[in-house]
Amino acid sequence: MGIFDRFENAVEKGVNNAFSRVFKSGLKPVDINTAIRRAMDDNVRELSADRSVAPNHFVVRISPADLTGLGEELTVLADELQQEATQYAEDQSYALLGPVTVEFEASEDEASGQLDVQASTRRGAAAPATAVSASPQHPIVEVDGEKWLLTEPVTVIGRGSEADITVPDSGVSRRHLELRVTPTGVIATDLGSTNGTFVEGHRIDAATLVDGNQIVIGRTRILFWTRPASDHEQDR
Repeated sequence: MGIFDRFENAVEKGVNNAFSRVFKSGLKPVDINTAIRRAMDDNVRELSADRSVAPNHFVVRISPADLTGLGEELTVLADELQQEATQYAEDQSYALLGPVTVEFEASEDEASGQLDVQASTRRGAAAPATAVSASPQHPIVEVDGEKWLLTEPVTVIGRGSEADITVPDSGVSRRHLELRVTPTGVIATDLGSTNGTFVEGHRIDAATLVDGNQIVIGRTRILFWTRPASDHEQDR
């Protein structure tokens, strides 16, 4: 259950939790979520008959009073909105060029309870695999159930904020694993991590991956694909 469901349930039950206190002005999480979806729809670029790219960076402009009222809940709300927007892009078959990010900004132009969302596209080394299939040039990795398309030649996976794909695992180093797409294959390189990188159960310093390989860093399992999911089904 997301923030939006929890909030509505709290209102229905009369629960005076953090979110019912924060949004006394009338600005609710569902309002922000709806505005982000609308901004995504309004700024989709159709590259071909079967490929539409949606914006992935959203700035939510609200009144200074509403921004102050968010307080400590701001980060939690932004995280939930990012997850909701990513899921919406997948539901609509929108492609993304980078991870979804949501920021809040104070604006004197907005009255309390009102908001404006500005949408833009920011390219990243990895993007949620919402509407694309894996290929040798752009593999897909599944990290604990979340699928990421590798959009750049080099992608770093780790626990730190500087990683392209962040893993919330204390057994993973801040910059743990590098995936490098080359003309002869994708090379996985351990970046001097504390607990090592394992490919198909073998600890490696560097290894060329093949379709379907399993990589383990810390307690996190990563699956690697270079072919569409339909091809995997045919192999069974």
